[in-house]
Amino acid sequence: MRSLFYLLFFGLFAFSMFSCNKETTCTPKTVASEVATMQNFASTNGLSVQTHSSGMLYQIVNPGSGLTPALTSRVSVRYTGKLMNGTIFDSNTGVPVQFLLGQVIAGWQLGLPLIKKGGTIRLIIPSSLAYGCNAAGSIPGDSVLYFEVELVDVL
Repeated sequence: MRSLFYLLFFGLFAFSMFSCNKETTCTPKTVASEVATMQNFASTNGLSVQTHSSGMLYQIVNPGSGLTPALTSRVSVRYTGKLMNGTIFDSNTGVPVQFLLGQVIAGWQLGLPLIKKGGTIRLIIPSSLAYGCNAAGSIPGDSVLYFEVELVDVL
């Protein structure tokens, strides 16, 4: 009886170890495949956007007048992030939050240096410059993201 228990235990253990080690791969969408979604969002929301060389769309609301951030800069920001259906997935419009610019999604790394301290920018970021085909919290994989970001300070 004891040997049957060990056989079942180790069999289930081995099965769980091998079945959990499956690597899930995904194929990120191309910026070109998301252009229509991004332009439709801009049009629907009355945004007058420019196209960055990366394919990201942006609108400089206020260019600011202070320092321009670099990837090594610590920045202080207020922001709101939305999905293309308008759902807010993250927002910090009160006390500014600080982080190193080089440690956030590529869309922010490319977008924030387009403004200076005190500026505000709107970013429509293709999934390849955000989280790709991977989900992140309440953000589904392959999500184009919209952010309005106020660059409060460059430290």
